[in-house]
Amino acid sequence: MERSLMRLSAAAALAFAATSAACTPVQTYSGFRSDRNDVAIPDPQVGVDTRETILQRFGSPSTTAIFDQTAWYYVSAVQERVAFYNPRITERNVMVVRFDGETVAAVEKFGLERGRIISYSDDETPTRGRELSVIEQLLGNIGSTPPIRPEEEEQGPRR
Repeated sequence: MERSLMRLSAAAALAFAATSAACTPVQTYSGFRSDRNDVAIPDPQVGVDTRETILQRFGSPSTTAIFDQTAWYYVSAVQERVAFYNPRITERNVMVVRFDGETVAAVEKFGLERGRIISYSDDETPTRGRELSVIEQLLGNIGSTPPIRPEEEEQGPRR
């Protein structure tokens, strides 16, 4: 009796451990990380750093300004996913480095609180053209192809 009780409790403990391990959140890092190799990289200094020193320290930017090349953007995000649920972003950092010529003119940092939630429209865009019914789709090709001819007619006239 005691052995079966011990086996039952061991099985219950194993099931509990497997269940709790399945619900452990999985974190995914993407983009630029300023604390790579557990060494924090100091922020760029205005008037001191140049484009070259920024490239050496931070690497190439995630994106740049479209019309003028006076701003570099370094973007990073951390997503957390629990089991089968949709992932959610728990941390987002954007560092904007603005240049005046070759030197750094300004450094701005933004977090997740500055993000905007965009609501997508579920409406469908109507397409131009005729909408066919099921019957028209099934029977629409009848008569549009030439009939199958016997082999004699396909080869052409005999000489």
